[in-house]
Amino acid sequence: MEENSLARYFYRILKSNDYVGESAAIYINAFINAVILLILGFLAFKILRYIAESIIHGLASKTKTSFDDYLVKNKVFVYLSNLAVLLVLYEFIPVVLVDFPSSEIYFEKLFEVIIIFVIIWILKSILMTFRDYLRTFNSFKDKPLESYIQVFMIIVWIVGIIIVFSILTGKPLIKFLTALGAFSAVLLLIFKDTILGFVASIQVTVNDTVRLGDWITMEKYGADGDVYEINLASVKVRNFDNTITTIPTYYLISDSFKNWRGMSISGGRRIKRSILIKANSIKFLSEGDIEELKKIKLISNYIHDKQLEVNEYNLKHEVDKSVQINGRNQTNFGAFRIYIDHYLEQHPDINKDMMMMTRQLAPTAEGIPLELYAFSKDKVWTNYERVMAGIFDHLLAAIPYFELECFEYPSGKDLKSLSSTFESSKDT
Repeated sequence: MEENSLARYFYRILKSNDYVGESAAIYINAFINAVILLILGFLAFKILRYIAESIIHGLASKTKTSFDDYLVKNKVFVYLSNLAVLLVLYEFIPVVLVDFPSSEIYFEKLFEVIIIFVIIWILKSILMTFRDYLRTFNSFKDKPLESYIQVFMIIVWIVGIIIVFSILTGKPLIKFLTALGAFSAVLLLIFKDTILGFVASIQVTVNDTVRLGDWITMEKYGADGDVYEINLASVKVRNFDNTITTIPTYYLISDSFKNWRGMSISGGRRIKRSILIKANSIKFLSEGDIEELKKIKLISNYIHDKQLEVNEYNLKHEVDKSVQINGRNQTNFGAFRIYIDHYLEQHPDINKDMMMMTRQLAPTAEGIPLELYAFSKDKVWTNYERVMAGIFDHLLAAIPYFELECFEYPSGKDLKSLSSTFESSKDT
């Protein structure tokens, strides 16, 4: 036996002892070497961990670039310190197990496998660092970087597992790669969704179909909210009721959905809503009605100029105005429509550079729809709703000034009032 360790001193003492044999001394020698190695490894681990967590962290916080900050955040230096300790322990395995050559092989294989997994973890941390760093640039904030990281990690894990099997079996790596080719059809079947997701991620990115932060609506899967994660297998949507909908990535290219990004980046958010006007409340304006409407500031000039135009036409064509329907006339419905146009034109929250109009739609059983079409400057949902509600609050309150009526189905109170009126008329 070679004298290459401190334990040999104890071995000579034990060998001279009649009660302890040479085999016991060998085990004690290995145990003492192992204890010494573990103590040194623990000290090295603590020192390197301190350097990684304290010294390097302090240096990273003082640099101008944020890349090293993300390296610290994702614990890249911590994992590298762990790898360094494992490599040191691995090199000392032959020293500790010098008397156990058969066991030495198994321990070396165990450490090699652990080192492979630690390396994989380091690669993942580095990729996470690049992801976080690229997110600081505007051009990458809405890109599905997670999809590419997952694809790369799948490849790394496959290669890592092949190397691990090669280490454990002692067979050349090329044999496993050859066998992998034979099982390629099986792998394609197993990773079908992954492959579809990868292809879909590329198409989504290249065609700029969906970005992080986009508001999408996909009724088939109950999605109506903001995209907050795009990865290899799925797209996660945070709905407006704070529920989460997960959609397979490849469905974004195989199914239809609505992306509201165009609205978000445009100059306004569309307001498109109708007021139902009772048909029997629409009438021609009399002279008295015209004088009353002239008091409304927004349409005073319009009513005056329009009436001059109407009177000139009727005089020119010698229209018999003893019957009001003859010739040209203004209506309360038309005046209200013009009032809405003027009201929108002076409204501070409406984008005047985008389409703005009030139009009459086809009559329905519920009345005549008068549709308002405009764009709110503020596109934030809550503010948009406030703007739209404020506009329609005003218009609904303005309807009686034009002697118009909104359509609504009779309520219980209306039926009760009608019944009371009927009973009163019956008694009289």
